[in-house]
Amino acid sequence: MGTCSKFLNLVRVPVFYQSAKTLTILFLCLLLLQCGYRLRGTGSFLPEHIKKINVPLFKNFTTRFELDLKLTQAVINELVARGKVDVTSDAQNADAVLTGEIVVFSANPIAFTGDARADRYAITIAARIVLKDNKTQEIIFSNPYLSHQEEYAVPQGTDFETSETDAITKVAENFARELVITILEGF
Repeated sequence: MGTCSKFLNLVRVPVFYQSAKTLTILFLCLLLLQCGYRLRGTGSFLPEHIKKINVPLFKNFTTRFELDLKLTQAVINELVARGKVDVTSDAQNADAVLTGEIVVFSANPIAFTGDARADRYAITIAARIVLKDNKTQEIIFSNPYLSHQEEYAVPQGTDFETSETDAITKVAENFARELVITILEGF
């Protein structure tokens, strides 16, 4: 073989490596698709036939007044905002029922001013959650202790109760968002 043949063999080697590299990248992309990776918010964790969900008033086993109302309403609002299912007040005609029992509410001071007045609190809410299929009576989702915690400040000159009430509303909204994302999207 002449010098020209040796040169052509050398030129073909990079082409082979480029093909192998392209095939490897293609293979990895296909593998990732098969593993169930998808963008958040694009999938659904619920069975196909679940179109209507009933959300009865959560049971409140804590001493915090109206926590059940705020948490239930926040969950309903979040389900409606997501638009993947309809919320119905008729449990008999619902495809699934989402029940909740609030088992923990605490507001604990975590920071103090120079005169020993608490000015920052941590609120924790925990609930037992069950989503049950009305058709099959199977449990679709269950969490015996879904909890959410947030901190809030009590500005000087503001009373504790007003700040706490506002903070509970925000905690309820974030708790509901976390719950609904978990139920609808499996995250």
